[in-house]
Amino acid sequence: MHDEPDETKTPSQADGSEASAPEPTDRLVETRHSVAIDGAQVDYTVTAGTIVLREEVEAEGEKAGAAEGEKPKATFFFIAYTRDGVEDRAARPVTFSFNGGPGSSSVWLHLGVLGPRRVALDETGNLPPPPYRLVDNPDALLDVTDLVFIDPVSTGFSRPVAGEKARDFHDIKKDIESVGDFIRLYTTRYRRWLSPKFLIGESYGTTRAAGLAGYLQERHGLYLNGIMLVSAILDFQTALFHPGNDLPYALFLPSYAATAWYHGRLAPDLQADLRATLAEVEAYALGDYLLALARGARLTDAARSEVASRLARYTGLSADFVDRADLRVEISRFTKELLRDERRTVGRLDSRFKGIDRDAAGEHHEYDPSLANITGPYTAAFNDYVRGELAFESDLPYEILNPRVWPWRWSEFENRYVNVAETLRRAMTINPFLKVLVASGVFDLATPYLATDYTLDHLGLDPELRSNVRVHTYEAGHMMYIHGPSLALQKGHLADFVRDATPS
Repeated sequence: MHDEPDETKTPSQADGSEASAPEPTDRLVETRHSVAIDGAQVDYTVTAGTIVLREEVEAEGEKAGAAEGEKPKATFFFIAYTRDGVEDRAARPVTFSFNGGPGSSSVWLHLGVLGPRRVALDETGNLPPPPYRLVDNPDALLDVTDLVFIDPVSTGFSRPVAGEKARDFHDIKKDIESVGDFIRLYTTRYRRWLSPKFLIGESYGTTRAAGLAGYLQERHGLYLNGIMLVSAILDFQTALFHPGNDLPYALFLPSYAATAWYHGRLAPDLQADLRATLAEVEAYALGDYLLALARGARLTDAARSEVASRLARYTGLSADFVDRADLRVEISRFTKELLRDERRTVGRLDSRFKGIDRDAAGEHHEYDPSLANITGPYTAAFNDYVRGELAFESDLPYEILNPRVWPWRWSEFENRYVNVAETLRRAMTINPFLKVLVASGVFDLATPYLATDYTLDHLGLDPELRSNVRVHTYEAGHMMYIHGPSLALQKGHLADFVRDATPS
C-alpha cells in the first residue's frame, strides 16, 4: 500500500521539486470620469494596472541567433487617461509622463499638474495638516492630450518578475531601454502609432526623456513631436560640486540670490526687483566670477577680497564665510548657513521652505523641508485615489520615492560626467520637427535654472533648429506647480506647446 500524495502540493512539489512561479499576466481595470477644465466638461476613461514587459530570447547551440520566444522581465504599472468621444485617434496627442530620482514614481507630475485630480495645497504650496485630500484640477492637460503615467521598475507598483533582479534595472541604460520598450508596447496595443506623441519628465526624468528621444527613434523608429523637460538635468557636470569642477559654483549663484531675496537677506537695492537682480547676478556669475575661479591660486589678494564681497552681496552670506569657503559655496553649506542666525535651514528642492535642525551649528541640514512638505500629502492622496476612484487593488507598497535603487549604475558614463544633451541634439537633428519645452524654477537648488540655460546654450544645435526650444522660468521651486500662480502659468505654457508641436 502506497501513501497518497498530499493534495495541498502542486504536482511538481509532490516529488520534492520546487514549484515554478506562475506566468505573470496583465492586470488592468477601467473606470470612467469627468472633470471641468477651463470651464468645459471633459469626459475620460482611466486604464490603471500592470502590463508584463517581455524580452525576446534567442536560441542557443545549433539554433543560435534564431528567435526562441519571449521571456517576462517586469510588470510595469501605469495609469492612462484617454478623452472620450474622440473619433480620430490619429489627431489626438498622447503624452507619456514620468518623474525622476532615480527611484521616483510618477505621482508628482500626475497629481501635481497634469492629471485631472490634484493634491490640495494652499496658493504657496504649504503643507496642510493631515488628513489630506484630492480636488479636481481645472488646470489639467487632458483637454489637449491623452496622458500615460509610467512608473519605472522598483517605483510605484512596478516590479521585476520572479527570477529577475531589481538591480538589473537600476542602470541609466537599462532604465531608458525598459521605459522605452514599455512606450513601444503601449503605443502598439492601444494603436497610437499615428498619434502625435510627447514625453514629459521631471528632474532625473528629464535625463531619461533625453535618452528616450534617441532610443525610441533609433531602436523602434518611434519619432516624437515634443519633449517637455521640467526642472532639467542633462549635463551632470553643471550640478556636481567636485574638486576641480568650478562650473556649479557659478551656475548656482543666481538661485542662491533668489533664495536670499525671498527670505529678505539682500541689500535694499537688490530686494526691489527680483528679475533685475537675477539678470545682474547671471552676468556676474558667467563673467567675472567664473574668470576668478579659473585663476585659482593666481587670483590676487585684492581680487579675492572683491569677489568675496560681491558673493556676500548676492548670497546674503558673510564675506568672511565666503572667503573661508575658498569663494566656493556648495549647496549643503548654503542651505544651512543662510538662516543660521534664525536656527533655520532652507529647502533644496524649493528654497522658499524652512526647516528646523536639532544641531543648528552643523554643516548639513537634517532633512529637506521642501521634500517633507509634499511627501505626506502626495503619498496619502495617491494610495486612496488608486484604490478608491480607479479601482486598482494591490497590497504591495506603492513606492513613491524608493531609495533602494541606489547605488544607481551609470554604465556608459563611468569615469566621466553623465551628459545626455548630445543624445537630445542628435535626436533633434535627425527629426527636425522635434520640439522641446524647458520649465525651471528660480528657487530650485536641485536643478538650478542657470545650469539648465548653460546646457541649452552649449547644446550645439544648428541655428535653424534653435527655435525648436522654448524656455519658461517660474517664481517657484523644483516642483513649480505646487505654487498656485505658477501652476496656472505652466498649464498655459504646456498646452500651447502641445498644440504648436501638433500638426494641423
